[in-house]
Amino acid sequence: MTYEANKIRLIMELRRQGITDKRVLGAVERVPRELFVPEALRSEAYDNMPLPICQGQTISQPFIVAYMTQALRLGPRDRVLEIGTGSGYQAAVLSKLCRRVCTIERYRSLLIQAEACFTALKLHNITTRLGDGNRGWPELAPFARIIVTAAAPQMPVTLADQLDEGGIMVVPVGPPGDQTLIRLTRDSDGFHEEALLAVRFVPLVAGMPLDRK
Repeated sequence: MTYEANKIRLIMELRRQGITDKRVLGAVERVPRELFVPEALRSEAYDNMPLPICQGQTISQPFIVAYMTQALRLGPRDRVLEIGTGSGYQAAVLSKLCRRVCTIERYRSLLIQAEACFTALKLHNITTRLGDGNRGWPELAPFARIIVTAAAPQMPVTLADQLDEGGIMVVPVGPPGDQTLIRLTRDSDGFHEEALLAVRFVPLVAGMPLDRK
């Protein structure tokens, strides 16, 4: 079965699972997920499941990528902060739907691989940074949208403070085994939380790895 046939099957499965935003489905369809997974796993690129990448991380299940993207309610003029570049797949999907994606990764090796994919796909509206995602990107704040692709033990206030008024952050919160995907909205009255889905993510780790690899 070709990648294209597998991709069509995946899109149909995402629709059955409740992904109704046609722009999100179109973005998933246009991003070649096989480029973001290890070569040995490319035959599984369009299976609806997470896959391992280097540094003990994973590329998220396509349903979760689509669900979180849909939950952001992206507009074409939005500037998005992503915490946890990982393979770069989520950033690539976001880049099809907004003006700019600013993405932070703590592992240099992952960031280099993701940047190579962005270059190959000519995704020129993605800006990358090697750093501690817990700190966000205050020099570029505020952001219309923030997406966090690792689980914070509690609501990350530093990131919430970098949301613009009217902004939305989608973030998994909680300890391993008891995580909930939260949509946080900021308006003139403050912050409002909405629990969306039980999820399972790698933890959001503070600081930088000692070897910086």
